[in-house]
Amino acid sequence: MFLKPDSSASAAPRLRRTVAFRLTAAYSLVGLLLVLLATAGLYVVLRAELDKSTDQFLADKLHVIRTMLQERPNDQDGLREEIELESAARRYQRFYIRLLDEHGVPILTTPGMVDQLDLAELAGQARGRPERPISMVGRNGQAFRVTSAAAPVGEPPTSSDMIQIAIDISQEEELLRRYRFWFWAILLVTSFLFPLVGYQIARHGIRPVEEIAATARRITSTNLRERIGAEGYPLELASLAGTFNEMLDRLEQSFEQISRFSADIAHDLRTPVNNIRGEAEVALARARTVDEYRDVLESSLEETVRLSELIGDLLFLARAESPLTNLHRQKVDVDELLGIVRDYYEATASDGGVSLVAVAADETITADLDRALMLRAVSNLVSNAISHTPSGGSVTLAACATDAEIRIKVSDTGIGIPAEALPRVFDRFFRVDPSRSKTSGGTGLGLAIVQSIMTLHGGSAEIASQLGRGTCVTLRMFATATR
Repeated sequence: MFLKPDSSASAAPRLRRTVAFRLTAAYSLVGLLLVLLATAGLYVVLRAELDKSTDQFLADKLHVIRTMLQERPNDQDGLREEIELESAARRYQRFYIRLLDEHGVPILTTPGMVDQLDLAELAGQARGRPERPISMVGRNGQAFRVTSAAAPVGEPPTSSDMIQIAIDISQEEELLRRYRFWFWAILLVTSFLFPLVGYQIARHGIRPVEEIAATARRITSTNLRERIGAEGYPLELASLAGTFNEMLDRLEQSFEQISRFSADIAHDLRTPVNNIRGEAEVALARARTVDEYRDVLESSLEETVRLSELIGDLLFLARAESPLTNLHRQKVDVDELLGIVRDYYEATASDGGVSLVAVAADETITADLDRALMLRAVSNLVSNAISHTPSGGSVTLAACATDAEIRIKVSDTGIGIPAEALPRVFDRFFRVDPSRSKTSGGTGLGLAIVQSIMTLHGGSAEIASQLGRGTCVTLRMFATATR
């Protein structure tokens, strides 16, 4: 039996090699392409300029001899000096001229022209291309640039001679040959140099990514304090590192909340269970009267009710956080909803000496809400307000609406909440006064449930409070209201 290799273990190194290889290949290809285009472009320009310079020289010579034949047709000494003697004074880039009469008989020829060029081939190639320079290979393999043109003799012309000019461009060809040699040498060197430099650039470029990956590998459920030092990173990777660090901050906070949540759950579940067990053990320790057994059962029933409510709240929070949770929206009259809550808690408020008032809006506010959830959210707020408002105080319910927002406010004149506790009042199991909450039966989940309900509605819950002056909780929903 063969074991299949762990693809996940080798995927990361292979991916890093692939990224480095691709970056190196891209740098190398782009660099080589730029060198190739630059050198090839320079070669084309150089060759064009050399040809242009040679062609201009040939055109000048044609013009000079034509002028002499037209203005001084009988100046044989001047023509001989121009055709036979001037070229001999040039050491490099020798040129040759032959002057033919109208019958093709040579009149003057530069010495050595017959040895260097096949004159019949020259005449044949130049016959159909008058005054157009062409390239030609000499008898000894040298490169020539040749042209021919007719030249009128005398003024007015009495006849027409033929001028043939050839210039040795071997020096230019040698220059171009050396250029081509260095061109290929540079291309060969850069084909080895660019991959090496490109690989170093690629490795340097992906080093921050590897550091981010190394940091991620060090992170575990017990080690969430690792952070990426983004100093010196490029802007894009610095942004990635900052986003990663923000994600780690949220994860660390979530894990801390989960740890506190687990500890609070264990504590709040253990307390009623221990109470039931303790009372049962005491009741069974010896024989009891019927009334004593009834008292034990009643006490146990109260603990089980409390335990059931706690479990129900926890289940609701778990369902509320599920992305599959759906709201059962319907048209809800907000003022009517507040009236229902007021009627339900009116007796409780009266027993505590608290005035419970629902202020009606100037006009009817109707919105698409989950009726049951909104009743629960407002009820939790009213229950908390009554519990923390001393006798003689008041609790007020009010609603208002704008074009895109509905607000429900529950305010009281109770004991208030310390400023340092306000940021945590919507956390699960958080109690401003743990001893008071426990005696009054609170679990610390009421406001957390309110926040979850508002999140499901796409809204939020906000709280403002002052010690000794009261608290106001505002439920904000970005929903369309009908007034």
